[in-house]
Amino acid sequence: MWAVKVVSRAAALVLALYIAFRIFPTNPANSLVQFVESVATTLSLGMSDLFRLADARWQVLVNYGLAAVVWLVLGSAVASLIRRVSP
Repeated sequence: MWAVKVVSRAAALVLALYIAFRIFPTNPANSLVQFVESVATTLSLGMSDLFRLADARWQVLVNYGLAAVVWLVLGSAVASLIRRVSP
């Protein structure tokens, strides 16, 4: 149960970091930025281009923010289900 919460919160944290890296000026050649970007594209659950907005920063915020919320909600739901089923 706690492992599900940790994984889902870690995924949401990576997505939040990616949002911060895209909204604020960062060095795209930095290895941390590249790593977070590669992991975030995997964790976005296909929502990275769900909404097309005029401003690229808002588009990243909405799409990846929605993916982070989904990770948090699903993680809590699965942890709750495990807690109910386990003896």
